[in-house]
Amino acid sequence: MFEIINLIYRYFSDTLFHETVMRAKVIGMKKMWSYNNPVRILFGNDGFASIASLIDGRTYALVTYPDAPFQTLTEYLTEAAGKPLIVVNDIAPNPDCMLLSEQSARFNSVTSRPEVIVALGGGSVIDSAKVFAAAAGDFGKVLRHLETGSGGSGLSAIPIIAVPTTAGTGSEVTSWATVWDEQRGLKFSLVRDNLYPEIAVIDPTLMLGKPYGLTLATGLDALSHSIESIWNINANPVSARHAVAAASTILADLPKLLRDLGNLDLRNRIAEASLNAGLAFSNTKTAIAHNLSYPITLGWGVQHGIACSFALPTVLRSVIGVGGFRETALKQIFGEDLGHGADNLTDFLASLGVGHRFADHSIPDAACIKIIDEAFNGERGKNFIGSKESFLKAATQSGVFNCNLNN
Repeated sequence: MFEIINLIYRYFSDTLFHETVMRAKVIGMKKMWSYNNPVRILFGNDGFASIASLIDGRTYALVTYPDAPFQTLTEYLTEAAGKPLIVVNDIAPNPDCMLLSEQSARFNSVTSRPEVIVALGGGSVIDSAKVFAAAAGDFGKVLRHLETGSGGSGLSAIPIIAVPTTAGTGSEVTSWATVWDEQRGLKFSLVRDNLYPEIAVIDPTLMLGKPYGLTLATGLDALSHSIESIWNINANPVSARHAVAAASTILADLPKLLRDLGNLDLRNRIAEASLNAGLAFSNTKTAIAHNLSYPITLGWGVQHGIACSFALPTVLRSVIGVGGFRETALKQIFGEDLGHGADNLTDFLASLGVGHRFADHSIPDAACIKIIDEAFNGERGKNFIGSKESFLKAATQSGVFNCNLNN
C-alpha cells in the first residue's frame, strides 16, 4: 500500500516539477541574487564612548587626523583603552601611494603587530586603515597586488573598528579602499573580503561642527553611491531598498542640514542615509559616474563628492526605460517621469552650487570624449547597465557638453 502511495506521490511530484520548469522557461526565471554584509553596526549619539569596550583589552593602532578635535578624542580613547601601540595621524584627503608606503613602514617600528586598528575620521582615514591592515608594515606587497592582481593571499588582515566622522564615503561597511597614485595619474581599488571592518560605530555627534563644504561634498558622495548602486549590473532588491532609503533622505534633508549645520537630528538622518548608501554599494560597487570622476579629481582638482555627482542627471536620463526593479527603485526616488526627475535632480544640484555641465568644473569639451571613453572602458564603467551611446545622446541633448557623436 505504502509503495503505491509513494509511486503516486513521485509521479505527481515529477509532473509538477516538470510543469514548473516549463513554465519558468516560458515566463523567464529570475536570476538568483544574494546580499551579504558582515559588518556589525552600532549607530547612535555618543557611540564613541563604547570604543574602549569594543577594543576589549586588545593592543591597537589608531589612525586619525592631527586636528585639535581629534587630539581631544585621542586623549579620551587613550585614557579609556590604554595607549595605542602606534598613532598615524597625517592622513591625506586622497591617500597616495608615496605617503601610504611611508606610513605603512612605521608599523615595523612597534614591537608587535596591533591586534586591531581603530580608524577615527573620514573615508580617507578608514581607507588608509584598510591599506595598513593589508600591508602589516609592507606596502610593497599591497602595491604589487594593485598593479598585477596577484599576491592577494600574501596580504594581511588586521581587524578594523571604523568610526566615521563624516557622512558620505560608506567605507565603514565596505571591503575596499581607494588608493591614489598622483605621480602616475592612477587610481586603484584595494578589494579584499577580509577588509570589511569588524565593527562600524556611527556616532552623529562626531559630525557636528563639520563645515559647509565638507558636509556638501560628503553628502553628495553618499547620494552618488546610492544611485550608482541602482543602475548597476550587480544590483539586487536588497541593495536597491537601501539605495532608495538613502537617496530619498539625502534629497530631502541635505539642503536643510546645509542651512543648519548644528542640527543634530539632521546630522542623524544624513548619517543614517550615508550608512544605507554604504550598505547598498557594498554589494554592487560604483558605476559610471564614479569612473568619470577619477580623472576629473586627478586632473582638475575637483573634490571627489562633487566630481562623482555632477553627472548624475545625465546618467539618469540615459537609463530611462531600463525596466525591472532598477527602474522601480529610480521611480521611487525621482517619480514616475524620470525625465522630469532628471530635471529636478539638475535643479537640486544647482541649488547647492553644483553645475551639471563639465564646463562648470573647468573641464574643456576637448577633454570630455577621452574622459568618457576611458570611463566606459574601466572597471566601474563596466558595472553600468547603460551604454556610452545613450549617455552621449543624453549629454548632448541636455547641453552637458558639445560633442560630435561620430567621434
